[in-house]
This record gives sequence, C-alpha cells and structure tokens, in this order.
Amino acid sequence: MNKTAKTITQGAAIAAIYVVLTILANALGLANHVIQVRFSEALTILPYFTPVAIPGLFVGCIIANIVTGCMPLDTVFGSMATLLGALGTYLISNKLNHNKTAQYLAPVPPIIANTLIVPFVLAYVYKFEGSIPYFMLTVGIGEIISCGILGLILLKALYPRREHIF
Repeated sequence: MNKTAKTITQGAAIAAIYVVLTILANALGLANHVIQVRFSEALTILPYFTPVAIPGLFVGCIIANIVTGCMPLDTVFGSMATLLGALGTYLISNKLNHNKTAQYLAPVPPIIANTLIVPFVLAYVYKFEGSIPYFMLTVGIGEIISCGILGLILLKALYPRREHIF
C-alpha cells in the first residue's frame, strides 16, 4: 500500500473508531452532559504514535458530535478542544523523543484543552445550571478517566506493537 493510501486509511479508521466509541458512551448516557466519560477520548493518545491521528481524531469528533445530536457550537468548540489536545500530545511525544516521561504526559494536553473549553460550551451553549469552575471540575474528572486512565492503558497496550500498527 502506498504511503498516501495508508495515511488516509489510518486517519479514517481512527475517525470511525472515535465515532463508534462516542455513540457507545452516548447510549450509556456518558457522552454529552455535565459529566462526560467519552471512551473515544482515550484515542487522543494516538498522536503519540503517529501524526495521522490528529486529523482522524478531529474529523471523528466532528462526526460523533453531529451524530449524537450536539448543537453546532458544541460541535465546533468540542472538536477544536480535541484537535488542540491531539496536537499537544503529538508535540510532547516528539519533543521528548517518545520516552517514558512523554508516555505519562501524552494525555495531559487533551485533558487540559477539554477542561478549559467544554465548560464554556456547557454554560453558554446548553445553559446548564452551574458555574464554570463546577463544569471544569466535572469535565476534568471525565477527561482524567477517559484520557488519563483509559488513554494510558491504551498507550501501554499499543506501545509494544507500535511498529506493526503505525
């Protein structure tokens, strides 16, 4: 398979997996409320392995937000948070040359990006009851579970197989 086809295929596969995992979390009531534990956010560690994951995650988040009925501004700003987190993870992995520290820091950018952006969406787009600090706490907890715990488990599982997968 040529490099372009492989890149497009990997990006599309990541986007599709993101969408499916978000739909699953949504069916369980975990994807779109004050407390969000999107299983798909664990995939935000994938830019640690490959830059192809960045557009895949971004497109996957856009599609997932549309499919799960998010409002347009949520789709824009939520997807931007995922994009910024993915870019941060990629930059960390490259600056630290994929060392052990980079592995543990990989989930930090998506946790920070979502914790800073999504609370404003909850407050101003959906007009949920609560304060920005409260939403930062609830979104942050969900992101720590999704990216920090599930993402690190995924990273540790993929790391020994990285040459074969990416």
